Amino acid sequence: MSAITTLVVGIISAALVNNVVLSRFLGLCPFLGVSRKTSTAVGMGGAVIAVITVSSCITYFINVYILGETYAYLRTIVFILIIAGLVQCVEIIMKKTMPALYKSLGVYLPLITTNCSVLGVAIDSAQNSYNFAETMIYSVGTAIGFLIAIVIMSGIRERIEDNDVPEAFQGMPIVLVTAGLMAIAFVGFSGTM
Repeated sequence: MSAITTLVVGIISAALVNNVVLSRFLGLCPFLGVSRKTSTAVGMGGAVIAVITVSSCITYFINVYILGETYAYLRTIVFILIIAGLVQCVEIIMKKTMPALYKSLGVYLPLITTNCSVLGVAIDSAQNSYNFAETMIYSVGTAIGFLIAIVIMSGIRERIEDNDVPEAFQGMPIVLVTAGLMAIAFVGFSGTM
């Protein structure tokens, strides 16, 4: 396979086949909490793309050149500190450049620090001994997969608001049913790669 084919297959595989939200159930807090409006969902997806990509790059070099196998037990702690620092930078930048989006994301923006999908990508890359190119392909694909899932969910939630939903399913129950149906739909991608 050529390098471009490998790149495209890797990104599609991470985004659709192994979707971090719908097949691994990581990052559900922002997925369920921020998906009320598409504009907010796109903003959160963009923030997660930035944090996952940059944190994967930094954690790769720290893991390979500083921690190695000798200090592997410190991996999770170091990765969390790196992610927390990056989220603070994203929060400061977003507050200055996009105050409306910053306000609409509210408490969910700092929660990217504890978003297990961000930490999961960094740990998966380290545990699977991915080289730098594989780490970047996996992180970008996973981040795009998060964006796809949250934007689809927000679009569905906006349409659900205009429909008659039985009282027992109003609110979060219909959102969870929708997320389950989306997960089932994404299972259909598993035979493609």
